[in-house]
Amino acid sequence: MRKFVTPVSLAVLSLAMLLSACSKTPDAGADAAKTSSADDAAFQKNLQEQLLDAKAGSVIDIPAGKHHLTSGLTLRVHGVTIRGAGMEKTILSFKDQASGPEGLLVYANDFTIENLTIEDTKGDGLKINDGQNITIRGVRVQWTGGPNVTNGAYGIYPVKTTNVLIEDSAAIGASDAGIYVGQSKNVIVRRNRAEQNVAGIEIENTIDADVYENTATNNTGGILVFNMPNLSQAGYGTRVYKNKVFANNLGNFAAKGAAVASVPAGSGIVVNSNSKVEIFDNDVSDSKTANVIISSYFSTGYFSDKGVSKDYDPYPRAIYVYGNRFKGGGDSPDGLDLKALKIAMFGLNGHFPDVIWDGYVDTKTAVNGAIPAGDRLCVQNGDVTVLNVDGPNKYKNPTNDAAAYRCELPKLKPVTIPQLSDNSAKPADNAPAKG
Repeated sequence: MRKFVTPVSLAVLSLAMLLSACSKTPDAGADAAKTSSADDAAFQKNLQEQLLDAKAGSVIDIPAGKHHLTSGLTLRVHGVTIRGAGMEKTILSFKDQASGPEGLLVYANDFTIENLTIEDTKGDGLKINDGQNITIRGVRVQWTGGPNVTNGAYGIYPVKTTNVLIEDSAAIGASDAGIYVGQSKNVIVRRNRAEQNVAGIEIENTIDADVYENTATNNTGGILVFNMPNLSQAGYGTRVYKNKVFANNLGNFAAKGAAVASVPAGSGIVVNSNSKVEIFDNDVSDSKTANVIISSYFSTGYFSDKGVSKDYDPYPRAIYVYGNRFKGGGDSPDGLDLKALKIAMFGLNGHFPDVIWDGYVDTKTAVNGAIPAGDRLCVQNGDVTVLNVDGPNKYKNPTNDAAAYRCELPKLKPVTIPQLSDNSAKPADNAPAKG
């Protein structure tokens, strides 16, 4: 006998089916979460094993996808390449990192990493220590929660390395420096983007570096060339050119005591205690403190409790600024002293000139009170003037002048590195600008 479903029984049946479906949904979601967690654990184990088992010539391919890791990774084998499917496709997320301070720590020569993203590491994103022939290409390191003192200090971080190429990469949100090269030799940093870091790009205690065709914006300081005391070597020979450095006015969020904690918000390009530095053919704009700052160790807030080694040179020497395009900036400097100085010299609605110098002079090397010709700050940049803020006398006798800085310095040679095949393909035109 055929049974007919009455309206009442139909309603009951529909309700039963709905309840059944609802009761199964959480279980399905839980199963999916378990599967995802299991997949992440398996991926992490497999990647760690590949790094441990790697040999010279190994290529470790990381597939597309967002891969969640709970511990840092380490590589200690020479001649390895780590390759993702693309900066936007292969993402290593360390948001739930429970062990290991870095995302990826490398102790190796002839190392290449390319085409991937490292996110939200507990400490530094990508650190390469004591290596030679290092290539970092198409790598993004980012803290996705925005600027915060709890973010890792360094994004892309080669230190004590030789022959380093960093290109077509990005660093976002580092609480110290987004792209940092320290105590290294023969370095090229090109076509990168640094944003929302305290220091966008920092070259520290490094010998022979070319920094060009990068974009630095919305950092506290755009591009920094520093020499710190008590490190393994002093830096010199950095060329900063053809970069776009604009609107680096982010409030300083560095940890207390960090060297870059003294960098004023609104700093475009900053040279501190370094020597033989060329700044040319850059577009620098809208840096509220100054587009270019030249300073000594004495103007910083990072004095060492252990003192400073006797061979440390605290003065900037042989700094050459020419042929840049400056626009805006200097209208709202960071810090009460600089604000007061700006108003006193240029009025409430005025602005600092494009180049500021703290005015500290090494009296031991001065000749009749003058800086030796080879150690001068030279500015050949149209009608750009230099504001000497008279730091030694706490801004009592500042001067704003152009003629005193009209001089030339010998040009630095382009940096060449062995692993780069086009070393001579795009030579920099660093002829002095007219005017």
